[in-house]
Amino acid sequence: MFDEEKNLVEILEEGRPVDISKYINFVHSPKCGAIATFAGTTRDTFDGKTVLELRYEAYIPMAIRCLNSICLSARSSWGINAISVAHRLGSVPVGETSVFVAVSAVHRADALDACKFIIDEIKASVPIWKKEVYTNGEIWKENSEFMEKRMELAKAMLDQGKICRESKVKATHHVEKGCCGGKEKVNDETAT
Repeated sequence: MFDEEKNLVEILEEGRPVDISKYINFVHSPKCGAIATFAGTTRDTFDGKTVLELRYEAYIPMAIRCLNSICLSARSSWGINAISVAHRLGSVPVGETSVFVAVSAVHRADALDACKFIIDEIKASVPIWKKEVYTNGEIWKENSEFMEKRMELAKAMLDQGKICRESKVKATHHVEKGCCGGKEKVNDETAT
């Protein structure tokens, strides 16, 4: 059963570093034999360009809802004791942590699998945007995981008949749910 008290989800404002020990201590428990962690750090090069820093922006209320939803999904799939997630906003210099995930569980397989799921879902669905700043310019980074997830969703909807390409029936499917709540609405219109 989902226990909100066992989740710590934070979006850290500009200038606040990730306190890794805080998040590990939050998930630590004598009943758990495993703590799996992931720390995403700013590297110094990308495609042969020198990186100075990363800059992150977010729609914070939706990002928090998405992160909590991801924690709930992880709990429904694995035997997890506690989860902590932190993501920085603003400037993150080379070598510093921008995102951190810690998961505790009785067994290592649950902790490792859940940790991987959580970071993959963060990259694929949370409204946090990244700009890479180089010595010779800057660029907003397209999130390939996000695009891949959207393509998988569209294919699944087509396979399930939620999107119809037949000429006599025009079916439109508007997904207003996503990771962050809301409703799913299907509109079917008969073409003339």
